[in-house]
Amino acid sequence: MNTFKVSVQETSNNAIIKFEVNQFITKHQSFEFKNIDEAKPSPLAQQLFYLPFVKKVYISGNFVAVERYDIVDWKDVQDEVKEQIEAYLNDGGVVIVEAEAPKKVPVTVYAEATPNPSVMKFVANKKLVTALFEFTSIDEAKLSPLATKLFHFPFVKSVFIEQNYVSITKYDMAEWQDITVELREFVKNFVESGKEVVLPEAAEKLEQTTQQRDSNFDALDDTSKEIVNILEEYVKPAVASDGGNIQFLSYDENTKNVSVLLQGACSGCPSSTFTLKNGIENMLKQMLPGKVDMVEAING
Repeated sequence: MNTFKVSVQETSNNAIIKFEVNQFITKHQSFEFKNIDEAKPSPLAQQLFYLPFVKKVYISGNFVAVERYDIVDWKDVQDEVKEQIEAYLNDGGVVIVEAEAPKKVPVTVYAEATPNPSVMKFVANKKLVTALFEFTSIDEAKLSPLATKLFHFPFVKSVFIEQNYVSITKYDMAEWQDITVELREFVKNFVESGKEVVLPEAAEKLEQTTQQRDSNFDALDDTSKEIVNILEEYVKPAVASDGGNIQFLSYDENTKNVSVLLQGACSGCPSSTFTLKNGIENMLKQMLPGKVDMVEAING
């Protein structure tokens, strides 16, 4: 059994704290409870309501959000609540009683074209994963039941999953007009069934947990940290909207060469080289004068 780890996340409302879990605790469902009676379907929420300052509990995907009454400040109690939730989950505590919960969640999935003609993005109205994952073969996909099933379609070349979408790269043998509806329905039915998109231990095994990424970041030199921050702030949101991702690999202080990994719709995309040379490379040169000469892109 994979160990549950909980982290504290502030929200824009200072009365509400999110307790983020390193794996999903509901099957793509959301629940809101305003008192202990309403919380009968959730033994976890009921336990939280025994804390006198708890006003409301919201459980969804991989987090528990708790709204407090003004009798306390979160800074005084948040660590205690975090530890309580973590201990409850690791002791095998039930989050939602299945009999009380709806068996099927309404899920919508729509297909969205990307700049890469070989890649289609399938976007759901539910969060699917807590980290990003790319699988380029059925062997790699062992940690993802969804990706494994997708590789049974003969025209699926690779699968990229992040947040609420799946980017699928096809082989040239098939045309999107012939396979898009079939893939969209498959993804929709899979998510709707409540099956695990990726296994709970997947993020940790692939070093994609928040703690692992933070640790890797802390080990970088100062220039590399600056490059990562620029990519995170200015580049990743744009490429994510196109169904892809750019991941920092390395920086060579002597050659001033930056290596990045292209994933999802960015990988093998005809416009990627142009975008990198004329976009990312120029941006890094301007924002880090004298530190970057060239960006090298490696397809995932």
